Amino acid sequence: MIDEQHVVKVGMAEMGTIRSQGLIRTTGLGSCVGLTLFDPKLRLAGMVHVMLPSSDIAREGTLNVAKYADTAVPALYEQLVQSGASPGRLVAKMAGGSQMFAFAGGGDTMRIGPRNVESCKACLEELGIPLTGEDTGGSYGRTIELDCETGILFVRSVQMGIKEL
Repeated sequence: MIDEQHVVKVGMAEMGTIRSQGLIRTTGLGSCVGLTLFDPKLRLAGMVHVMLPSSDIAREGTLNVAKYADTAVPALYEQLVQSGASPGRLVAKMAGGSQMFAFAGGGDTMRIGPRNVESCKACLEELGIPLTGEDTGGSYGRTIELDCETGILFVRSVQMGIKEL
């Protein structure tokens, strides 16, 4: 799994794709969500590192579509379809969305992790993509990597060790 084969690294608020063999990886998932889309026939995979649930709050001049769930998931979908993926074969897996800190009061504003998860799921449902694996919630960070040959998503965390989805 972690032998240094071809690795595509996806940073915070970024997206990337990989084809045939190798890994696609992102680190530092706390309240952020790492979402993958995979076409098993083509062995074509994409990953996005989502920071926030909605682009409605965007203040930057040029919108970074990878930063927000509501723009990142459709953009990754489009990128994979343009690269030859079949919409009917795509499957999704995701991890992250932790509630990293406890806050007094139940304001929705501070529920960034859970809201990121909800927004990603809503986008997947709208696109008709099944979510086949998920490791979300909790209060701990994660690193994820998808093996492009097998479609297995490895989720690593200090507290929980390594999970395979």
